Amino acid sequence: MNILYISPENTVGTFDLYKRIHEAHGNRVKYVTFYHSPKGFQEDICLNLPFNFTRPFLKNMRHRIYQLYRGKEGYHKEREGNPPVWRPEGRLDAAFIAWKEKRWDPKIRKAIEKFGLHDADIVHFESGMDFYRDARFASEMKARGAGIVCHYHGEDLRTRGVLEPLDALSDLNLTNELDLMKKHPGMQYIFLPFDPGAFSSRYRPDREKHKPLWVTHAPTNRYYKGSDIIIPVCRRLEAEGLIRFILIENLPHAKAMELKCRSDIFIDQVADRGGWGYGMNSLESLALGICTLTEMNAEYESFLPDHPFINVNAGNLYERLKESVLNENLRRNASESGPEWVRRHHGLQAVGESLYDYYEMAGI
Repeated sequence: MNILYISPENTVGTFDLYKRIHEAHGNRVKYVTFYHSPKGFQEDICLNLPFNFTRPFLKNMRHRIYQLYRGKEGYHKEREGNPPVWRPEGRLDAAFIAWKEKRWDPKIRKAIEKFGLHDADIVHFESGMDFYRDARFASEMKARGAGIVCHYHGEDLRTRGVLEPLDALSDLNLTNELDLMKKHPGMQYIFLPFDPGAFSSRYRPDREKHKPLWVTHAPTNRYYKGSDIIIPVCRRLEAEGLIRFILIENLPHAKAMELKCRSDIFIDQVADRGGWGYGMNSLESLALGICTLTEMNAEYESFLPDHPFINVNAGNLYERLKESVLNENLRRNASESGPEWVRRHHGLQAVGESLYDYYEMAGI
């Protein structure tokens, strides 16, 4: 089979891992991204389209404009519905999207022909995004007999919502985020793919005896990660002489990993603003045997009772982080259990088996 992935961006570097999963099943893979990854992840077919709203300036501008429609929370305000449905934010937003897609269209059509994208048997629309808001490419592929998969992440459902035409065509809806299961009646859960062996051999931990210990935090989006809570707590412990705090932000992935590999403790997120639990940041730190702190609410702990995280929240972060710094045994136990847990749940074989089971279930 020919498998095609379409995504705005290679956000956390998973497409090469999915490619390996599919090739192990004897299939061929292409992945197309709208924009280059600012983290430097490998690209396959990148269209390099204009108006990348993941860039800080455009992202902030969008947030300010959305405040005119949604109030103080702006773009961060969650949509209601099951599933939530995308609608343009007024006439200006609708006009801008129509103008943007008209500019995109020649480049998209050229890529479809040049790279033979119509040859796909299954199309994964990452973030539930077609090239066009009216899902015209998905409609073309459905008419050709292709299976349609939508894979939702974070704000895709929380703040944007499904594209109704694409949602109507989808044979299978996937997510790596437990809270999104409640936002779409047809959602299936799948773990993020990760290869801990290859990762740890590429990024070897470099943790000499730090005095004080290194504590790191690496937000892609400060709001979603609860950085406004994490940073002051870390600065307070740094002022007390107990830690050295390293904020890893706006760096290519390779540069970020140079700092992360030297961490003694890593903090992923608190406050559940951008999803529950953990993401690729935590998989990287756990695979490297780094003691990892994140918020795990009761429902997530019930779903993953064997998790290796030190559970924190906004109310206890100072105390739990201080305890982790002072208690070497606590850090050691958390770090030693991480790599095997990642392999068991997120390893390529385990994720591949789940994915192909879902294909069979959906009849694609």
